[in-house]
Amino acid sequence: MPILSERARISQELDSILSLKAPEVESPGLHGLSVEDARQRMENRFRENAARPLFSHTTAQAAPEVFPHVYTSAPMAQGNVLSQFGSKYMLPLGTVRTMHENYEEVIIPPARPVPPRVTECPIPIVKLDPLAKGCFPGYTSLNRIQSIVYPTAYGSNENLLICAPTGAGKTDVAMLTILRVIAQHRSTTDPNAPIHSTINRDSFKIIYVAPMKALASEIVRKLSKRLQWLSIQVQELTGDMQMTKTEIAQTQIIVTTPEKWDVVTRKPTGEGELASSLKLLIIDEVHLLNEERGAVIETIVARTLRQVESSQSMIRIVGLSATLPNYIDVAEFLSVSRYKGLFYFDSSFRPIPLEQHFLGIKGKSGSIQSRKNLDRVTFQKVSELVAHGHQVMVFVHARKETVKTALGLKESSLLEGNGDDFSCEDHPHWSLFRRNIGESRNKEMKQLFDSGFGIHHAGMLRSDRNMMEKLFSERAIKVLCCTATLAWGVNLPAHAVIIKGTQVYDSSKGSFVDLSVLDVLQVFGRAGRPGLETSGEGYICTTEDKLIHYLDAVTSQNPIESQFQGGIIDSLNAEISLGTVANTRDAVQWLGYTYLFVRMRRNPFIYGIDRQATIDDPQLGSKRNELITAAAEKLATARMITFDRPAGTFTATDLGRIAAKYYIRYASVEIFNEKFRPKMSEADVLRMLSMSTEFDQIQVRESEIKELEQLMERIPCEVKDGAETSQGKVNILLQGFISKELVEDFALVSDMAYAAQNGGRIVRALLEIAISRKWANATGSLMGLSKAIEKRMWPFDQPLRQFNLKGEVFYGLQQWADEWSVAQLATLEPQALGSLLHLNEQHGFALLNAAKQFPTVQISYSLRPLGHDILKITIGVKRAFIWNAKIHGSVEPFWLWVEDYDGLTILQLSHLVFRQNTKNLNVEFLISIPNGQPPPSVTIRYVSDRWMGAEDEILIPLDSLTMPVSSYCHTPLLDLPFLTPSVLKNPTVENTFSKQVTYFNAVQTQTYWSLLNTRNHTLICAPAGSGKSTMARIMVWMAATVKRDVWIVIVVPRRSIAVEMLSELRLSSRHTGVFVEQGMGSDSLIRPKGKSIRILTASHLLRTISTRDPAISLVGLDLVLCENLELLDATYELGISLLRHSTQSYPTRFVGISDSLNDATDLADWLGVDNSGLYSFRPRDRGQSLTFSTQTFTIPQSAALFKAMAKPAHTAIQAVPRGELALVFVPSRGQCRAIARDLITQCALEADTERGYLLESISNEYLEDYLVRLQDPTLIDFISKGVGFFHEGVHKLDRALMLELYAEGIIRVLIVPRDSCWTVPVRATVVIVMGTQYMHVGEEGTDRHWREYELTEVVQMQSRAVRHTGSGYFYLFCQAEAKDTFTRFLNEGLPLESQLLETEDMTRWCESQKKWGATFDEQHIVDVLSFTFLVRRVASNPAYYDCTSSSPTENISRVADGLLKKVRDLGTGVD
Repeated sequence: MPILSERARISQELDSILSLKAPEVESPGLHGLSVEDARQRMENRFRENAARPLFSHTTAQAAPEVFPHVYTSAPMAQGNVLSQFGSKYMLPLGTVRTMHENYEEVIIPPARPVPPRVTECPIPIVKLDPLAKGCFPGYTSLNRIQSIVYPTAYGSNENLLICAPTGAGKTDVAMLTILRVIAQHRSTTDPNAPIHSTINRDSFKIIYVAPMKALASEIVRKLSKRLQWLSIQVQELTGDMQMTKTEIAQTQIIVTTPEKWDVVTRKPTGEGELASSLKLLIIDEVHLLNEERGAVIETIVARTLRQVESSQSMIRIVGLSATLPNYIDVAEFLSVSRYKGLFYFDSSFRPIPLEQHFLGIKGKSGSIQSRKNLDRVTFQKVSELVAHGHQVMVFVHARKETVKTALGLKESSLLEGNGDDFSCEDHPHWSLFRRNIGESRNKEMKQLFDSGFGIHHAGMLRSDRNMMEKLFSERAIKVLCCTATLAWGVNLPAHAVIIKGTQVYDSSKGSFVDLSVLDVLQVFGRAGRPGLETSGEGYICTTEDKLIHYLDAVTSQNPIESQFQGGIIDSLNAEISLGTVANTRDAVQWLGYTYLFVRMRRNPFIYGIDRQATIDDPQLGSKRNELITAAAEKLATARMITFDRPAGTFTATDLGRIAAKYYIRYASVEIFNEKFRPKMSEADVLRMLSMSTEFDQIQVRESEIKELEQLMERIPCEVKDGAETSQGKVNILLQGFISKELVEDFALVSDMAYAAQNGGRIVRALLEIAISRKWANATGSLMGLSKAIEKRMWPFDQPLRQFNLKGEVFYGLQQWADEWSVAQLATLEPQALGSLLHLNEQHGFALLNAAKQFPTVQISYSLRPLGHDILKITIGVKRAFIWNAKIHGSVEPFWLWVEDYDGLTILQLSHLVFRQNTKNLNVEFLISIPNGQPPPSVTIRYVSDRWMGAEDEILIPLDSLTMPVSSYCHTPLLDLPFLTPSVLKNPTVENTFSKQVTYFNAVQTQTYWSLLNTRNHTLICAPAGSGKSTMARIMVWMAATVKRDVWIVIVVPRRSIAVEMLSELRLSSRHTGVFVEQGMGSDSLIRPKGKSIRILTASHLLRTISTRDPAISLVGLDLVLCENLELLDATYELGISLLRHSTQSYPTRFVGISDSLNDATDLADWLGVDNSGLYSFRPRDRGQSLTFSTQTFTIPQSAALFKAMAKPAHTAIQAVPRGELALVFVPSRGQCRAIARDLITQCALEADTERGYLLESISNEYLEDYLVRLQDPTLIDFISKGVGFFHEGVHKLDRALMLELYAEGIIRVLIVPRDSCWTVPVRATVVIVMGTQYMHVGEEGTDRHWREYELTEVVQMQSRAVRHTGSGYFYLFCQAEAKDTFTRFLNEGLPLESQLLETEDMTRWCESQKKWGATFDEQHIVDVLSFTFLVRRVASNPAYYDCTSSSPTENISRVADGLLKKVRDLGTGVD
């Protein structure tokens, strides 16, 4: 403190002033004016001023708060030589500062040991339980720090912050917390079972965040070795590594870096699912908060803490750190209790006391003089240490520098004449070591060994590095010159370490930067050899101007501050994309979890907050809101989010989601918004890519320009920016990387690696942006460039270079077969191939194998118009290559899309995968045909996701395509007065329906006369919930009750519908005397006695009618009701067609019921319905209010898609009055629980409640009465939050219970998979369809690909929102390209085409007629077809059935010929 340090001088001045004695006046009132009194008053004032708090409204603490687990030898504060609140004091006592000719040296002595407390007791390993004991092999007891922390680390779930010096055993503390998690996930059923067999490995994941890749690898090695006996799998996840679902499932501990974990947790699918099963998060070197990377740590901790709060899950956070000045702030940030989980140990707890030397080398930084002084001082210190018999490790910052420094030290020792001090020839095994090292090919290593020097860096062979480590540990080398990777990756201690220089080249910044404090601490941690020495020495040689910086940093003189403001914009975008932040309120709350918030309150001035603001707003709500609003404004400007400023809401855009997924900065996105165009070549893309701000740090150095210009002459794409600009440099380096060009300059090598690593990621992001915008040309270019960076080859290179073939084969290909395609090469014989290449047959055989394994496909297509302006393109993709698991792995992904005539717009796109057993894949694309006029052509394009050159395209001509004529056959809904059931004049029927119908609605009133007062064939096509089925049932009961003997058949397409209808009709039949049954036997088409209603499924009808002689008419059948004709398939069509044929001689009435159809004319004609009996209403012609909303997404089908849908789904559920019910339809049963958790999480984030959707009025006691009845206890967590499930996978009793709870309003959200939409018996105010694609699995389980929902399924789901009382709300969440199709048909009616040609039903029926002596020719087939729906659709929509003639007769004849051929092929005895 300046005032206290000046106290002596001020006191002297006071003495001199007050020594001029004033006349002595003896008066009591003037007693306080004496010299001593004045001096005392001024002394007191100085002390008061020094102790005055930062703000006047705060009170100075009489003494710092004492925490139970803070261990320090410093008397001034309980934390370090600083107070825990970051007020700076002085360097430790005993510090010596000396000036020399070439440098200034500051020596800090080892800290005095902290005496043990009375409560301390070392914990012997034998006293640990068997689980913990087995993980500490070779240990006799825990060290002092571990013993102190043990009760909390292993005996509780408290969050921890462990601040201790490097080498003090913090990793073993982390091991204790890992064992705590393992112990909590053990089964205790058999106490005598082996420990490893009791661990439930699938129930937990542990994440260990290490600061750098080298340390991550070391941690993986250590943990794997110690946990191997428990069969715990430890895996590294860093850099560009990915983990498959299988690997994730099999791994319990994942060691990663902060940036990688941030990327992983941004992805809700695949690796991102790790976060949902996370139980322990260990963050090593948490003092990185003070560096630029600290923003990432803040991001991942804030995300984890919010996950804990929102999901009410238990995730333990453990922070490991070097000694921190303001450890209280870091503890608060990590949610660590100061009294339970905070442990601070000062530098006196190092295993070996360390004397630290800080040397400030004189001379201008980077000058020749400075470098000479650095070399001279380094040699001086090394010589002194070696002369005292010590080994020294000299750390430098480049691989070449290790050799250069070692040679320099060797030469200096020869000049100084002290070479004998370095020699190790007197070592007993020196000759053996010399012989071993002679086997190495590393000349420098052999040359240096004789003089007692060694080198070590990552560029050396592993065998050479191992040899150097062994020689140094055996003391056969005195001085080892190495890079910092040795300090991180290998535990190789020495008495002294010297850091030579502190300027390190950082490729991410494109310049030299200061060596991080993290690296300094790690290197100093290698000083001192435990068990062999009692002290160690650490030297850091830096420039004079950086001396104070490293003194402050290493000795913790300055509090660590937040670096989050620099990354807040991109972090906010990541949270919005994840769905965890939806508005400014969420964002302000999220910011409250960051270290920035902690430090803003503690030290507001540094963050631009004035004194009054902290008084008025202690929680800094306004400041946080200001930061969030500013960040959101920038994101909105970049089009990464939409920001509703008045409402304060955020909505992620495709651009924002892609940027978050690929870690793209918002500033780069702004550049892409300006430069990205629909049509771009590879050269255009490379130029735009090079402008990305991710490359801003790459600067052009004068010494590089010549080499860059030489590179520019050899690369294929023009570089408009030249070699003198950073953009041009990046462009040249990227192209050079792809072209496998070699560069000599060390910095250029590093820059090229950086450009390639980041370029590949950014290109992939640009690819997804192009796909989201449906830009066909740009998508093709970016796919090629993405693979070019990955494969290091250009699209024009020979594709077979991707195989491991011999050089002479590639040379032969280039010289003699450059114009041959891979497909052409695959058709030749090995001998011919060998001759083509001017090589032998063996070479030809190797090339042939490669050509046949190259991923090629055969593409076929068919065109199916679904209306006058909708065309369905069915594409078949057949695998045309030989699968090799070593080359292709488990899957081969590829893209398939249809692009427009101009080749600029993607009309439809799909991402598909081949598996080893996949032979064929079928994809259906729906494209719009404006005004019914097809373009001249469209193009199908196939592109492999991984293989360069594996692509194909097929032109589809459309100029001769005949689209069906637009039909306007819809029946207008008339404004008629509603009828009442009394018009039936049938008391029995009126009583039966009295509870259901009080009056007929508009549709029922309009159809009443035709249905009930005529015997004409009738077809009613009306929207779901319009009452058409009710009218059909009234008609059935009217027909059944007016005649003495009546036989009615009801045909339904599904068994579930038959069961539901049977139950309903039997309930109504009690007082009518009508027998209701479901036809199950072969007598189903034999007229029963009396009054009978028989319900038949379409499949049973076809089976039964196929056993009848077609020549014998079916008589006595009064009425056939065909329900759900929108589900008409081949079986249904053929069954009804044969039934109509059999009843043509008897006046059987046919009545059809269907959802609204786009064109019902042909269906009516098939059933013999004339115009007066056809009622075809539009979907909007329903009496109930139904609001229909769509929201589109461009995220591929994945968990990420459902994460993105969770927030709008929750918003839709909450938009209706509280207490109303919701149905949520999802693609599969397996997704039900994950989506339920997402919805519950959204509810918790918004409402800050643990009750989820459960109403406050429902007590826990009331709910408990239901929960005890559950067969599956895992459902409790969901039901207690108001969410339930309905599908066949749920126990029948639980399913019934959940329907009961739903009816009572306890369950407010019922989640239903797609396949249960036909059986769910309830309706809801809100119905949400979350996604319209599902995974279709072929018969053998090999053909797996995404399919769109059937339109009939979506209509069925929509019908669940139609209620007889109150409004309904239907939300359809779908892919952007599917929106128009679904909207069109949901608003205009469903398309309906015959499926008779797609199955073998017709040919099997022909086979069944053989026993009746039936023979078939073309005319006979045509006669049979005349009763089908097919023949009518062939006339109306010939293109759908591959008919090209303009004559309907010719088209029908062609169809008959095709069927006849099938019949003959099956051997049905045709003439």
